[in-house]
Amino acid sequence: MDRQTIDRQIAESLNISYKQVENTIKLLDDGCTIPFISRYRKEATGNLDEVVIQNIYEKNEEIKILLKRKEFIISTLAEQGNLSEELKSRIDNCLSQSLLEDIYLPFKPKRRTRAEIARLNGLEPLAKIIMSQHNDDITYRARKFINETISDCDLAISGALDIIAEWISENEIVRNNIRNLYKRYAVISSNVIKGKEDEAEKYNNYFNYNEPLQRISSYRLLAMRRGEKDGLLKVNISIDNDIAIDNIKRIVVKGDSESAHFVSIAASDSFKRLIKPSIETEFANLSKEKADLEAIDTFKQNLRQLLFVAPLGNKRILGIDPGFRTGCKIVCIDENGTFLHNDTIYPNAPQNDTKIAAKKISQLIESYRIDAIAIGNGTASRETEKFISTIRFGKQVQVFIVSENGASIYSASKVAREEFPDKDVTVRGAVSIARRLLDPLSELVKIDPKSIGVGQYQHDVDQTKLKSALNFTVESCVNQVGVNLNTASKYLLTYVSGLGEQLAQNIVEYRVKNGGYSSRKDLLNVPRMGEKAFQQSAGFLRIPDSLNPLDNSAVHPESYKIVEQMAKDSKCSVSDLISDSSIRNTINLSKYVCNDIGLPTLEDIIKELEKPGRDPRSKAEILEFDENVKSISDVKVGMILNGIVTNITQFGAFVDFGIKENGLLHISEITDKFIKSPSEILKLHQHIKVKVILVDTDRRRISLSLKGI
Repeated sequence: MDRQTIDRQIAESLNISYKQVENTIKLLDDGCTIPFISRYRKEATGNLDEVVIQNIYEKNEEIKILLKRKEFIISTLAEQGNLSEELKSRIDNCLSQSLLEDIYLPFKPKRRTRAEIARLNGLEPLAKIIMSQHNDDITYRARKFINETISDCDLAISGALDIIAEWISENEIVRNNIRNLYKRYAVISSNVIKGKEDEAEKYNNYFNYNEPLQRISSYRLLAMRRGEKDGLLKVNISIDNDIAIDNIKRIVVKGDSESAHFVSIAASDSFKRLIKPSIETEFANLSKEKADLEAIDTFKQNLRQLLFVAPLGNKRILGIDPGFRTGCKIVCIDENGTFLHNDTIYPNAPQNDTKIAAKKISQLIESYRIDAIAIGNGTASRETEKFISTIRFGKQVQVFIVSENGASIYSASKVAREEFPDKDVTVRGAVSIARRLLDPLSELVKIDPKSIGVGQYQHDVDQTKLKSALNFTVESCVNQVGVNLNTASKYLLTYVSGLGEQLAQNIVEYRVKNGGYSSRKDLLNVPRMGEKAFQQSAGFLRIPDSLNPLDNSAVHPESYKIVEQMAKDSKCSVSDLISDSSIRNTINLSKYVCNDIGLPTLEDIIKELEKPGRDPRSKAEILEFDENVKSISDVKVGMILNGIVTNITQFGAFVDFGIKENGLLHISEITDKFIKSPSEILKLHQHIKVKVILVDTDRRRISLSLKGI
């Protein structure tokens, strides 16, 4: 399979042009990153976005794996002496992994199977006689194969049928026929393992459950597979055995001779013993892979929304990790997230030391010029928020409730130990809470995305694919927002296009040693920063105080000359071009089109000049919960409550309205219209009003609705 054929196959599967695929793969092979390609090489790709470019990359990697497998199979067949020109041509032209394995199956080295034992006993000639289906007196023929191992005709015939069963199971036409039956009619079922009913109570929906495989949702399949993994459920994928066996017989049985009757017996055995387990395993893997991809896609969407949660930005923040007995850990950070101070207060039970706590908070607000307070949403959150609301400050101080998900993971991590080697985990956790309000993206990149708490079944899906998908999402978000070169941590810089852990570390060390960066060109002085790494990263790095205003924009340094020429032609400075829309409106972009830069890039440049370094995120907003609802016992059916979406799954969304338990907003209660996913309507951290429709205090479950509000 040549490069052109591969590119055409990818183009067809993604419904884009061959040229788009060809150019994109050339850029990828040249070491360009996906964010760089999508942002700065639109002319080459035909304006493809990151998602499509990622799909091209993944399809190309899949084909590489297929080609490697082909090489192995061809080499193995050649060593066996079984590689004919016809067989090699079939392998070369094969585009499907399953079809490739079907072609290879008859030649695959055999284990000590029943058929292999029969061959060793010399029964393959008898199997060929029976398979030809021209003879009636098979017993007479079988006498010739009696020996020390085969004591009678029945054993000889039985061994021959084992060989025939294997031949049938390796027949491509037979396997494709059964595979198609599974595609159309397979049913997945689950049953509780006898004697484990109590232990498996959380899986009670799947104690006696079945559904067409092609229709099952990913979350149900993953739940069933988790129950199976826990040893509590038995899961099975099946079709109608009689229909499958009849289909096989129509393919392999010819006529009604005695030998045809034996082939019919072998066909039935072949399905039950060989084909059925093999195809069931194949479809179990395929369905699990499909469910994994759907779950990972939901996780990716949630993670993207979480990373794009509005930052407060450029404010001094007091962070509080609330608690009861052990007190509330408090920290102060400046506008750049730099740690300033930490302390502990005890305003809640059992100490209830509100006077001293209020005095400390007031002093810290004044001493460190605090603009906002971030309170973690864990234990004692509502009580701490209520306490803070009683304090009167001499200035306006906004109070926010911030998600703690993953804060404990961060506080005990290597990253946190490197940042705060002399602080304990509670102080680190409070710093993380404060920084999440300042800039959620910069802080959350330090935590394993799986631990942020916005996925479903994240520990059950393919971990390699999950990690790859989430890393891609983080990288995409970081580069879309852009990174301040003079304040970004090395952990944030690691996700910038073209940079890795070592370059990120070198950038920070150079910054410390030289007092910061005054120009993007300074990056070229960083150790190991070559031309390629500079090309890939520079456009995503910002220097707010640079003498060149373009250094604080998404305009790539390779395009500076174009902008300077625009300014020169307009008889003004680059700064004037940025600040005066009337000047920009007079620019004829077609005048600046050249071999390297086309209209898509020029239009991007103008948009960037309109608002240099624009942040795609909105601004942080305060959400006030109902002060009368403090626990599940206060929640009543019919209540209308303010809430915030904390997690989105395929079956619904979870909503925090200020108590320990999140309510479930089932997909059927989101809208009267049909939707495939809650994400069509809702976004993570969206502020919404919900109606309580069910309260189950025994199971600690609350059901919510958006209908009729």
